[in-house]
Amino acid sequence: MSRYTITVTGQGRSDQDAVIGYDPPLRTYFLQAFPHEETDEPRLWLGTHDRAFETLGYLRHAATAHGYDFMPLPPKLAAKLVDDKAAASGRPVRDTILGQVLKHLNQPK
Repeated sequence: MSRYTITVTGQGRSDQDAVIGYDPPLRTYFLQAFPHEETDEPRLWLGTHDRAFETLGYLRHAATAHGYDFMPLPPKLAAKLVDDKAAASGRPVRDTILGQVLKHLNQPK
């Protein structure tokens, strides 16, 4: 399972210790943010069942539907997340069209 720290904003708050990642057993991207004061469970926890969010776009759509956002992700982090999913499925991403786009985004300007 991959886990990366990001900032999630929404509903007048910001969580700079939110976590985004890919869960291979569940085959989904996930997002956790805003720990509950009493239980330490995240108030926002998306991606808890099989194939809940097969793309980062679907995950972002669900986050915005709950009143939160985590965009823009740095291009290198987005590439890592896509690579994590590809590695879990056994497919190389760098040779695909998406891989070429991500490679272009990561080139120094």
